[in-house]
Amino acid sequence: MGQIELDFLPLRVINVGANGKRSFDKGDKRRLVEACLQPGVSVAGMAIKAGVNANQLRRWIEQHKAEQRGAAGTMDVIESAPTAFVPVVEVHGTGPRAEPERPTVPVPVRALQPPLPSRLTARLPNGVTVELQCGGQDVALVKAMIEALGAR
Repeated sequence: MGQIELDFLPLRVINVGANGKRSFDKGDKRRLVEACLQPGVSVAGMAIKAGVNANQLRRWIEQHKAEQRGAAGTMDVIESAPTAFVPVVEVHGTGPRAEPERPTVPVPVRALQPPLPSRLTARLPNGVTVELQCGGQDVALVKAMIEALGAR
């Protein structure tokens, strides 16, 4: 983090309303927001130093950014982060080497469905009923449960 002048901190309160809401010096507030926009600066740390809530400071930063975008004008290009999504365009039969459509092979519905779970029910001599429901990956667990029930 570069050297940032923090002589304006904590923020000067210029007015306190009847409801306890504080108003801060606009110049100091602007300097605080600009300091927070520097690389490597902790917004939460700056909020503590300024004597304001971190969420309030984040709102001021967002408002500042919105004002900066608005001041850039509607004809200017707005800088934005690169998108994570790329549009997909489907093209049919363009170009000299368009591949012929392949016939679709129907996939059996059974192949798409997971196997049904197995159910094991055991009535113990004391009247207790134990019910186990498991899939194919639980073979070792079922075996251990059966052995445990048989040991009693």
